[in-house]
Amino acid sequence: MAEAPLRGFEPVAIIQWREAPVFRTAMTLCAVLFAASGFGVVAYSQLASIPILVAPPMERPGYLQATTDPEFGTSFTRVTDPGQLLAPGSLCKPEYCRHRYSSTQAWNADQSLLAINDGCNGICFLDGRTYIPAFHRPMSDDCKWHPVDPELMICISRYAIYRWAPRNDVKAIVYAPSDYTNLQFGPYKGNLSFDGNRLVVVATNRAGALVAFGYDLSTKIKYPDINLSSLPGAHAYCGISPSGRYVYCFHRTTDETEVTYIFALDGTQIQYWPEHHRPGHGDMTIDADGSDVYVGVSKADPDKWHVIKRRLQDGKVTDLIPAGYGTHVSTRNIRRPGWAFVSYEGTRSKVAGSPGYAPFYREVIAVRIDGSGQVRRIAQTRNAKRDYYSETHASPSPDASQVVWSSNWDQPGGPVADYVSRPSWPQTASGG
Repeated sequence: MAEAPLRGFEPVAIIQWREAPVFRTAMTLCAVLFAASGFGVVAYSQLASIPILVAPPMERPGYLQATTDPEFGTSFTRVTDPGQLLAPGSLCKPEYCRHRYSSTQAWNADQSLLAINDGCNGICFLDGRTYIPAFHRPMSDDCKWHPVDPELMICISRYAIYRWAPRNDVKAIVYAPSDYTNLQFGPYKGNLSFDGNRLVVVATNRAGALVAFGYDLSTKIKYPDINLSSLPGAHAYCGISPSGRYVYCFHRTTDETEVTYIFALDGTQIQYWPEHHRPGHGDMTIDADGSDVYVGVSKADPDKWHVIKRRLQDGKVTDLIPAGYGTHVSTRNIRRPGWAFVSYEGTRSKVAGSPGYAPFYREVIAVRIDGSGQVRRIAQTRNAKRDYYSETHASPSPDASQVVWSSNWDQPGGPVADYVSRPSWPQTASGG
């Protein structure tokens, strides 16, 4: 489905190249930058030969100060200020003040609000376009934005599923079973189906067994239990596929292998992927042919450390990016499908010392999931990963016009803030 234009068809980085004086002084490198910045089509086989770009020295941008990425020409803004008030009565932690995770939708459906979960003692809601703090809500339950209704989040407490309208702080219980306890939304990594109707609940039944089941918010139908306790090893998380047809479960065996089970809503096992983390640290989306797919990082041969796409119904793998230092993948761009956003860590020396690796480090890119190798380079994060909260976890808005990411700005152990980049896109939803 076509969208209204976000900006012109021509990528912002190329416009900046033509107009900014600092770029005009290096016109002889135009062809190199065009290939390096990934705004053209690059075949998969050419990805490893793209030049490694060194991030030039740059002071950390001031809070809410619009800035231009010196390499890519993309506008970005620091949207949180660790250790300072982010909303009335809400002091953000000095160590970190950031969005939740790559596969968790940070913006609501119409992008009028941006949720800051970590370090905010609840959830701080920012204006989704100006990033000015709007309001704060205490919240300890697991809540995710409804993908269609911008006023709603869907939350799961230990005992119930409920709708929550955070602007006016109104809650309405949808499902509160008496025969299940310790309800979980994944935990943590669960999402709603793209139409906002279905989700997966993980809970303990009356017999004390850990189970997962689908639930339809619109029809109030609960689907049969899937007995997770019968699977070898330990449960990690389960989630509904974007179409609402499948239950995806990630499991850790006794030897620490991370395996995947795919079930139908009725509990029938559809797929079992025994390879370690092939893929993981990713996200699900709907492919061009209507199939549910998972895009993430593989940690097993024959595509170890590659970014791959895997089809839920039959396990078919498509290799998207060669081995590299990609850590997390997001496909929260549900209104502009066909792209996956990848967070890269590492250092220049690590990439340079790994022949054949994808030439990205401390960077956010978008890659087409059709296997063509087309890449758009979004931001150089200058993030020196040290712990979980200093991971980049880039996550796009529903229409991909904005991408939020975290960085300590080359200060290992320093304050981690959130930044929002604003890439340009073509006029059609295909993002061609």
